[in-house]
Amino acid sequence: MDLRQSCRRQKPSWHNAPVESFGDITARILIVGLAPGLRGANRTGRPFTGDSAGLYLFTMLRRFGLASGNYREDGDDDIQLADVRITNAVRCLPPANKPVAAEINACRPFLAAEIAAMPNLDIILTLGRLAHDATLRGIGQRPASVPFGHAKDRAIDLQGHVIRIISSYHCSRYNTQTGRLTDEMFAEIFQMITGPETSVAS
Repeated sequence: MDLRQSCRRQKPSWHNAPVESFGDITARILIVGLAPGLRGANRTGRPFTGDSAGLYLFTMLRRFGLASGNYREDGDDDIQLADVRITNAVRCLPPANKPVAAEINACRPFLAAEIAAMPNLDIILTLGRLAHDATLRGIGQRPASVPFGHAKDRAIDLQGHVIRIISSYHCSRYNTQTGRLTDEMFAEIFQMITGPETSVAS
């Protein structure tokens, strides 16, 4: 709260509040990131909007036919998601852009409610280990039972409804610049979601 109040004083035109999900609640695919970035969603009020990770994610969604329209870093655009919804494990900007366990635990009921409210949910893409573990706890699973790993695809039975949990390294600037996540690796994730026969737009 102190951090948000400080941000409001310094940047009164920014969102500086909990960030709601983006996309239709009836979507089949849910993408779970970690938390709003200072100059990203905390500024714009939309998940993955305003920083390099967001630009890369929306670019990839468009390449695989999961989004259309033109993306702008200020969120004043006409981008439309296709059967996709985007959220974060933590709803507010964390200190130093690094959520601690207490923040993740406090936001878990919101993530659990988000997942439960999606009637057509088939696939959850988790970006990064922390988002992956938070998602599993949100659906009542132990992270140790479904350990994180890039390009892992596991089926989870949720009271008779099977969903796929696909995990990926986060599309952060650090990961892309260090080669931890290459374009080929990230494209593989979306081929897993849409099917190998999907043609990739240029």
